[in-house]
Amino acid sequence: MAGAPDDGVLIAAAQSGDPGALDTLLRRHYDRIWALCRRLAGNNADAEDATQEALIAVTRGLHSFDGRAAFTTWSYRVATNACLDELRRRARRPALHAGDVSPDAVDPAPLPDHVVDRLDVDEALAQLPDDFRVAVVLRDLCDLEYGDIAELLGLPPGTVRSRISRGRAQLARHLGNPDRSPERPTPQP
Repeated sequence: MAGAPDDGVLIAAAQSGDPGALDTLLRRHYDRIWALCRRLAGNNADAEDATQEALIAVTRGLHSFDGRAAFTTWSYRVATNACLDELRRRARRPALHAGDVSPDAVDPAPLPDHVVDRLDVDEALAQLPDDFRVAVVLRDLCDLEYGDIAELLGLPPGTVRSRISRGRAQLARHLGNPDRSPERPTPQP
């Protein structure tokens, strides 16, 4: 994208009412927002709903974006909140049970190993408590710094480190990799 305006230029133009700048900004960040929502929600349908809600919230709240944090960090906060709202809505919906699937359903073709590995990670992430899953996804998949995560979630940095450490330990157990030490420290930034 040679010559494409940076986020700051797009934000200023969008805040001034330029719909093209808003569209470009949303398209530029869509994949990252969707990936965050997908990992937090655990399935495509809820991730799509959360992503749509996040993009609407970004659009509505863009006038209040003041640039103190990077736009990516701010949009992750919006997306995280939208996804947590979606998870709360999901918890109120009735769940499908194995007996609800048609017995005539055809077994799908075997999946490649890298897809199976990714599905295993998604399944393991889905088993984590929301607090741990959010912290782990923001750190390990979105590559946010501890301070940014703390600010984003409104938590002390020590709490963020603890949630990441505990979440990683539970994730390792869910993936069949037992934690060998009683406490594995999270690297300091």
